Amino acid sequence: MGMENMKKKKSVYSVFIVMVLTLRLIDGGIEGRQVGVLEKLEKPSSGFSKSYNSIYDTSKYGIFQLNNGLALTPQMGWNSWNFFACSISEDLIKETADALVSTGLADLGYVYVNIDDCWSAATRNLKGQLVPDPKTFPSGIKALSDYVHGKGLKLGIYGDAGAFTCQVRPGSLFHETGDAQLFADWGVDYLKYDNCFNLGIDPKKRYPPMRDALNATGRTIFYSICECMTTIADINDKWASRAGPGGWNDPDMLEVGNGGMTYQEYRAHFSIWALMKAPLLIGCDVRNMTAETLEILSNKEVISVNQDSLGVQGRKVYVSGEANCLQVWAGPLSGNRLVVAFWNRCSKAATITARWEVLGLESSTHVSIRDLWQHKEVKENAVASFGAKVDSHDCHMYIFTPKTVAHSES
Repeated sequence: MGMENMKKKKSVYSVFIVMVLTLRLIDGGIEGRQVGVLEKLEKPSSGFSKSYNSIYDTSKYGIFQLNNGLALTPQMGWNSWNFFACSISEDLIKETADALVSTGLADLGYVYVNIDDCWSAATRNLKGQLVPDPKTFPSGIKALSDYVHGKGLKLGIYGDAGAFTCQVRPGSLFHETGDAQLFADWGVDYLKYDNCFNLGIDPKKRYPPMRDALNATGRTIFYSICECMTTIADINDKWASRAGPGGWNDPDMLEVGNGGMTYQEYRAHFSIWALMKAPLLIGCDVRNMTAETLEILSNKEVISVNQDSLGVQGRKVYVSGEANCLQVWAGPLSGNRLVVAFWNRCSKAATITARWEVLGLESSTHVSIRDLWQHKEVKENAVASFGAKVDSHDCHMYIFTPKTVAHSES
């Protein structure tokens, strides 16, 4: 990897956490159809306030989702771009698949092995087909797909809804039918579809053709689309009402383990992504992870929040401090539980407190509280509010279980 790419990776935490991609996910699959508004998020019978449904609004759910069995929970896996950029090869992809299995990450749900930009040759062949770069992928994508599938994993690939990809390889605009069939023939399970060199054509006209082409192949392929290239992470919060099983908001791949951030910042990053039901796509070199990186990515309790069956995106519910840098994020979980995160984006340690009303709880409700990073119960009978001192750029993450509700781990 060149020095320029290394410098780009060493971004300052406060910049990284603000500047990210915002993606909308739409699944491609067989006989996909839109589903209705999420009906299973209803105010529990006791312990929760009248404001519960307005705080955790899901009224826009069903606009983007397809009911085809894909993405019932956010996708988990690995993507090549954040660490390797264009320095990729079939050997790297195989070694990464091996590492996902040997580290135990695959058993935790990290099953997609996604090749980003630069896998293809600079031009199409004489038949107008995409061709893998003969120097870096000499065996072809089908052979690589077979290898990845042999490990019990799934293979993802990259395309673009424009004339060229972001790294000026052939795009799929006006080639959707042929490219989709080629991906299916290769055994691809996931398509990340970018937005470069789009000729100024409306995204609503460019993205559906690939969706329909993927559906027509008869192979189930996860379809991940990108419309905005640079925006703020907090905007992801504004899309919360649209997320749910079948389609998730994606604030981009994980940076955990890539350098440029502290342990506390990595932990905050992973916590908020999990709470927001963002796809957990590892962006580091999993062949050479530190124990600290593996510890964060392997936190089963935090992963369980991300993969919770209720499928409601958590959101920012309260802010305080200078520039609103002391934040409370929360979201409903199955079993009438709540996930709550205290995120200190300030430059100094501070106490963050959540009052029950901002969480959608009645003030008299008794709550047991479990810390997901300490892996222990920290409060058995909290009432009205709960607070904790949080270090600068760190994040505490909890499960709140009202005492009137039976505890559930589903």
